[in-house]
Amino acid sequence: MAEVKPLTTKRLAQKILNGEKVFILDIRKEEDYSDWKIEGENVKSINVPFKQLKDEVEDIKEKLPHDQTIYVVCARGISSQDGVETLKKAGVENITYLEGGMTAWSEHLEPVKVANLSDGGEIYQFLRIGKGCLSYMIINNGEAAVVDPVRMTDIYKRFAEDKQASIHSVLDTHLHADHISGGKTLADKVSADYYFPENEEENIDLTYKATTSNTKIEVGKSVTISAFHSPGHTPGSTSFIINNQYLLTGDTLFIDSIGRPDLAGKADEWVKDLYETLYARYPELSQDLIVLPGHFGDMKEINKDGTVQADLNNLYRQNDRLQVENEDEFQNLVTDQLPPQPNSHEKIREVNMGKRNPDDDARQEMEIGPNRCAV
Repeated sequence: MAEVKPLTTKRLAQKILNGEKVFILDIRKEEDYSDWKIEGENVKSINVPFKQLKDEVEDIKEKLPHDQTIYVVCARGISSQDGVETLKKAGVENITYLEGGMTAWSEHLEPVKVANLSDGGEIYQFLRIGKGCLSYMIINNGEAAVVDPVRMTDIYKRFAEDKQASIHSVLDTHLHADHISGGKTLADKVSADYYFPENEEENIDLTYKATTSNTKIEVGKSVTISAFHSPGHTPGSTSFIINNQYLLTGDTLFIDSIGRPDLAGKADEWVKDLYETLYARYPELSQDLIVLPGHFGDMKEINKDGTVQADLNNLYRQNDRLQVENEDEFQNLVTDQLPPQPNSHEKIREVNMGKRNPDDDARQEMEIGPNRCAV
């Protein structure tokens, strides 16, 4: 039987962002599929656990499309190969598997250009589609700054090199709890300054430059990144304003939702700061700023050009979490509707604080599962 050429995560990401039709046969356990799966505007998927596929292959075959390629998905891209062979023996021809499975999908980063800055320079957004994480690179005159990098740091280094830029600054908007930060690792790897908010309540065991509301970071000749303290998701949560055009909100404000205040078990205390930031601090800024968030929660938040962004004034008209009439109602809305917490969030916080140093396999395992930063 001819060798099957697998689908790479990059090709899958491009198909989804381009709006191509994609059919997924996910052979993981039902509970794993229900918790977290590949999604997209034109993605259709069905779940048939591998054992059921082997036992009922003829019946399953009848449920598969005949006019498009079938992509078999498992946890790590191993049992999916057996799934492909099982279906091929049953007469299914147009079929292959996702290389690396959901683990690889969780780690894939797809860079998309946000815009050229008016005074020169460029902003790029890195979509971690499988987790909903967003990170950024700002480039100007051969220099680059990276905001909220994830632990797969080599892609930022290679991307900067391809753009003939050197990374001088790496910034984290806050102490992340849903994924392991690559901030300190990347900064050390490229000998860059690492910026971290001074107001985080935790005792961070990392060497960093403290970010305050007075911090300004120059990138090249004509780009300035200005810090803006925006507590609520965490006490130190900091937004970054780029050339008075873009507002990087971290996990404080998303396109269709807001950041949750409970990942250190202090929702009742931190929700007051979150209300202040969303209903007093951000409204003081220019409402023409374009919001670039730290996460997206639904594929519909991705625009036609592949970016996740929206004008601040539009968010104040359209985001339901910004339409609450008073602080008491806001507090009840937020604290009463909290979703399940991210997988291993306490361990992830400890890693990002420098208090835990697990091996690569353990880091990978901590991050398996969906993004749960929003409320």
